[in-house]
Amino acid sequence: MADIDNADSPDQLAIEHRVVDGVRVVTVRGEIDQTVQEAFGKALLEDDGGVPPRIVLDLGGVTFMDSSGINVLLSAHRRASAADGWLRLAGARDAVLRVLQLVGVDTVIGCYPTVEQAQRPHA
Repeated sequence: MADIDNADSPDQLAIEHRVVDGVRVVTVRGEIDQTVQEAFGKALLEDDGGVPPRIVLDLGGVTFMDSSGINVLLSAHRRASAADGWLRLAGARDAVLRVLQLVGVDTVIGCYPTVEQAQRPHA
């Protein structure tokens, strides 16, 4: 595990990075809105050192996401795809999943019930 940004309150964003079998797992807790857009973007868009980015974003601890978070997801997806990699979303709570479905993100970026399912090569 590496890079833990601790939130001072439940509404603030906390981000944890780890690599599991060559897949970068980014676990996020808190609210994703305009006030944390830059930190959220850096967590997803950091350079993987020339390796095709394979990223699973664990949204299980996210309680709210607005359009700024959606924009970061789409940017990260485009960047990963352009580098022959992928971005997958995992564990989104019902409220966040509804937002992803409402705007159609789930048709562009794979959404999975668990991190383990999202990590599978055939996912």
